[in-house]
Amino acid sequence: MTTAEDIEKAVERLPPRELARFRAWFEAFDAEQFDAAIARDAEAGRLDDLAAEALAAHRAGQSREL
Repeated sequence: MTTAEDIEKAVERLPPRELARFRAWFEAFDAEQFDAAIARDAEAGRLDDLAAEALAAHRAGQSREL
């Protein structure tokens, strides 16, 4: 099995064009992983307290338009 260290060494050897391609792929991959984690947390109700707190602050006039 490949270790993170093996991957790091392989990335260090990539030519600039391939490094840019890898960077773009990894950025998209990482964003997808993050979005999936947020979706799981929301579905499990782990964000409910934060949402309620934010809505209460908004109702109390403690927010502003972006």
